[in-house]
This record gives sequence, C-alpha cells and structure tokens, in this order.
Amino acid sequence: MVSPFQVALDDVDRVELERRVRAGNTPQKVVLRAVIVLLAADGASNAAIADELGICVDTARKWRARFCAKGIKALVDAPRSGRPPVYTPTDVARVKAWACELPAEHQLPLSRWSAPELARQLLTDGIGASVSTVRRWLAQDALKPWQYQSWIFIRDPRFEAKAAVVLDLYARRYDGIALGADEYVISADEKPSIQARRRCHPTQPAGKGRPMRVNHDYRRGGALAYLAAYDVHHARVFGRCEQSTGIVPFTDLVGQVMTCEPYASAERVFWIVDNGSSHRGRAAIDRLSARYPNAVMVHTPVHASWLNQVEIFFSIVQRKVLSPNDFEELDAVERRLLAFEERYNATSVPFKWRYTTIDLHRHLERLDLHDRTLQAA
Repeated sequence: MVSPFQVALDDVDRVELERRVRAGNTPQKVVLRAVIVLLAADGASNAAIADELGICVDTARKWRARFCAKGIKALVDAPRSGRPPVYTPTDVARVKAWACELPAEHQLPLSRWSAPELARQLLTDGIGASVSTVRRWLAQDALKPWQYQSWIFIRDPRFEAKAAVVLDLYARRYDGIALGADEYVISADEKPSIQARRRCHPTQPAGKGRPMRVNHDYRRGGALAYLAAYDVHHARVFGRCEQSTGIVPFTDLVGQVMTCEPYASAERVFWIVDNGSSHRGRAAIDRLSARYPNAVMVHTPVHASWLNQVEIFFSIVQRKVLSPNDFEELDAVERRLLAFEERYNATSVPFKWRYTTIDLHRHLERLDLHDRTLQAA
C-alpha cells in the first residue's frame, strides 16, 4: 500500500540528514529516524523500510508522517512534562534557610549542620527529603554548613599604617624612598616547643601501594625552640636552637646575623618582627638600636604574623623536617634543623610576595563596607 505521506528532500535537508547519520556523537535513535526519512525519500515503502532496518511498520510510518508535517525539527523528541515535582520551591527555600542558621539558635545540641542532620531536622517541618536531595539543593547555592573558618577582628587602630611599612620594605622602600644596595630586610621569629617524640616502634618507609607508616605511640624526649632570621631579598636563613624563647635567645640570634657581613657594615638592616614577648614594644626597639646602631626594628600589627615572611619558611620546616615527628633525642632535632637550613640556603630563592599596600587598602575598604552594611541592616 502506497503511503499518503510522500517524502521529498531538498539538498539542504539531505545533507543535514546524511551528516547526522555519519556523525559519531549523534544518538542512535536520531540516526534511525534520519535513515527512515532518507529511505522514504528514495521511494521505499514503510514495509520495505521496516524490513531493512528491523523495526516495526508503525515506527517507519510515524517518523515518515512527522517529517512530512514539520520537517527535520520533528525528528527530535518533543518536550515532556515529566513527573510532577515532589517538593515545592518553598520546601527548597526552607531547607536553605535552615542551613543558613546556627543549630544553637534552635536549641539543638549541634555545633554545625551536616546533610544527614538537616534531613532529620526537616522532618519536623513535614519535609521528608533524602540526604542526597538535601545535599543537591544546598549545592545549587554552594551552601556547605558543615564547613567553617575562623577569623579575627583587627584590634590595632594603626593596622594599615604599620602593615604598610612592612609591605613597603618587601618592595624595597622605606618612608617613600627606595632602599640602597647596602640596606637589608630581615624577617625574624621563633618556633617554640618543637618536641622530640621517640616512637615505640621504628618508622617504616613507603612501599608499593603503601605510604610511610609511623607508630602512634611515643615517649616524650623534651622540647626546644628554633629561632630563625630570614633575609627577605637574598633568601638566606640564619637559625639557632635554644632551650626556650625569650629576650636573651632572640638577642643571640640578632648577634648571629649582625656580626657577620654584609650586615655588620650595612647602612641599615631592618628587622621585621611580630609582637611576641621576646621583641615587643619600644623597649625591644631601644635594645636593638643601642647594641647595633644600623639595625631598625619594625613591628607587624597585632595579630598579623601572616605578614612576616619567616612564617613561610617555618611552614616549610614543619612539612619537610618535623612531620612526622620521630626523633630519639633533642640533639637529633637540632642536627636535622641546622642541616636542613644549610641545604635550604644552597638552593633557595626569594619568596614571590605579591601582596602590596594597594591590596591591603582594598581589603580594608571591603571590610569597612561590610561592617557598615551590617550596621545598616
């Protein structure tokens, strides 16, 4: 029986259908529909098409008729309404509202939310969502109430001015004037309470498919302090180990640096330190200048040790030298620290410090705007 729907293809439609058939990323159901139309255009009957492609006659008849009615665009699936949503937008908003509140605000014995705890709490609102559904809803707005981070308020009223001095020194400027070739910037601090932990069983090296293994149990072998002074622009470290921190150990570290060249005869040597008890306040500045007239002490603002570049070196020491901690005695800790210092100085390059006074000013402006917005709310 001759079909009432006769397919006539122009060159554009034929090229497009043949392209879909050849393309490797075309879904097979679309390829089948395109082949049906091409065979129909070549004069094949519905029965012949069904026999050649191994499909039923109704399938061939359906796609022939659809193409004749609407053209190539009829070969894709029509939009479907799908299953009605189980949850309303109000339910989703309620979940996100819970996630943006502290559990303590609802007298719940939790410090923070997790997806399972949120799903459990939502039952009180009559929302029986699964844990995966809750997690998916939260992901829409990148909400992760199980994560947290800490911060600290700026307490120093001269925070920006003090921080700017440090940042300018990193950029080799002081009081708006470029530093000379015989002026140096030293970043110094202490790393206290480095323990010697004697593991009860020997540490095992890594093996195939197995990381290094360190016994959990240990015996305490005492603790020492590691003091370091870092030449910011020449990437040279001067370190020493002491029984504890304090004014005397820090003074000895300063002497270790200032009695050797080129620092002893330098025009100026700037010492950047935090507000620790070993070098706090005006008294520390006077002690340093009295002993070494060419030394200038510069304090970071309170709670701004992150501005001190020697802290970056200490993080390297922690990762590469002290973790995992497995030392028989304190002498072993000291030997490894000083040996690493020598190894580091052999190949070190200055840190790529990119945070400038401009970045600092923009950062503080954002914080100030945030505070004003909260006060106005």
